Amino acid sequence: MREIWKTCLSIILAFAVLTPLLPGAVGSEASDDQTFISDIAEILLRIVPAPGIEQTGGDWAVIALARSGLQLPEGYVRDYYFKAAEQLEAVGGELSKVKYSEYSRVAIAMTAIGADPRNVGGYDVLAPLLDYDATVYQGINGPAFALIALYASGYKNVLVTDRYIDYILDYQLPDGGFALSGTVSDPDTTAMALTALSTCTSNEGERRADVMTAIDRGVERLSALQRGTGGFTSFSSTNSESVSQAMIALSSIGIHLNDERFVKNGNSLSDNLLTYYIEGQGFEHEIGGGVNLMATEQALCALAAVWRQNTELNGFYDMSDVIAADLGGHGDGLPGKHPDVAVTGIISPEDIFTGINSDDGEQVTRAGFIAALARVLGLKDSGNSPGFADVTPESRFYDEIRAAYFYGIITGRSADVFDPDGAITRQEAAVAVHRASGLCGLGSGVVFDETAIRNILSQFIDYRHIVSWASEALAFCYYFSIYEDQSIEIRPSERILVSEAAGMIYKMLLRARLV
Repeated sequence: MREIWKTCLSIILAFAVLTPLLPGAVGSEASDDQTFISDIAEILLRIVPAPGIEQTGGDWAVIALARSGLQLPEGYVRDYYFKAAEQLEAVGGELSKVKYSEYSRVAIAMTAIGADPRNVGGYDVLAPLLDYDATVYQGINGPAFALIALYASGYKNVLVTDRYIDYILDYQLPDGGFALSGTVSDPDTTAMALTALSTCTSNEGERRADVMTAIDRGVERLSALQRGTGGFTSFSSTNSESVSQAMIALSSIGIHLNDERFVKNGNSLSDNLLTYYIEGQGFEHEIGGGVNLMATEQALCALAAVWRQNTELNGFYDMSDVIAADLGGHGDGLPGKHPDVAVTGIISPEDIFTGINSDDGEQVTRAGFIAALARVLGLKDSGNSPGFADVTPESRFYDEIRAAYFYGIITGRSADVFDPDGAITRQEAAVAVHRASGLCGLGSGVVFDETAIRNILSQFIDYRHIVSWASEALAFCYYFSIYEDQSIEIRPSERILVSEAAGMIYKMLLRARLV
């Protein structure tokens, strides 16, 4: 049954590929092509329901889906964006010290969904690609993907791109191909280099003569590397990803799959790619190896690239056709957000404590911390909150403390004592943020039972010093990276500093999609 399906599918895709080669040609074959691509996209969407910054099961899945023409489910794009923003925030924007293709991949994915790669949760993932020495450190991969990312995002500066072009041209081997290392070219690196060079035009849209020559030589070598089956062997592996990369490269250059140079023994690249397809499941890396996520991602990229070429849409990496995504702004938040929560004017941690100064300088009082929480969430005193004996109408932050009490963020030291000027510890701050997070809809559906709490907190050497009423809140804060887990101590009873408090509240807002 599998072979029959592949044969039929091969015939369908072959017609779909060949017919639209004529300028402006559209018809049922093109529709069949799109239907098959949509089927693969649905499979990938099912396999990768919540992508983040990952090479497999992350950015490439997003890129493939976004360029396949599939209407993505509501919230999928925003979920990816905010998860990526959280991951960037967790590492201070540094994805790698040596592999700058990490930044390129994220930049391409952000551009594909209509987000600005120069501002992903406040981090510019394009900026590292302007550092030539750091980008080329990993070899040809670095400049190749940097060129693709800069092109996709619309960045035009030939002073920057020309240096990367020169680097790639210097890598071209005497046989016309490219390799990660050594003197024997391989199809994957050759295809990647060709894709990168296809993006290289001047500000006037002209291509350098040496680039055109390099592309012609690379195409001839890629053709020579193609086997009689229509596929390729790369690094001793006859695999589908090599075919996918070649399809992307040729479509980027403008060469159709029925070009006689890439049809061997009657087998085209698309014919070969389909031999790796398992009906309803995805693509294999090697025949008989079972469905492979990376192979499926790259196959969808390839099919989408060819489909876009055949239907005269923008090229796979020409993302000037992408419409800006509605990622939500201030006050948008998660589905479970309390209707009274309305964040305004917070764009960085420094905004959190504006106008809230502690007499102790770097340390924050209980009243100051609670006031900051109430203010950033836009909570107002309902007028029905029971009062504390030590918080009178004349007290600073009177309205904010009453609002926080009304919405369940605080309960006080006792029924009638709040201790506004007292110190607030790290565990007390965690409890307040945990309760405030509930108003933001953050953590809905995540259960912190005794086992989960112990698993999260036992990594710290002082976890036994936590008071029982704060353990769940601290586990929550570490789970959602509101507190960083890079230290081996929690220091639950230490007084929290203003900078730490601002960071906590900002991270809560970020994870709750309120900034």
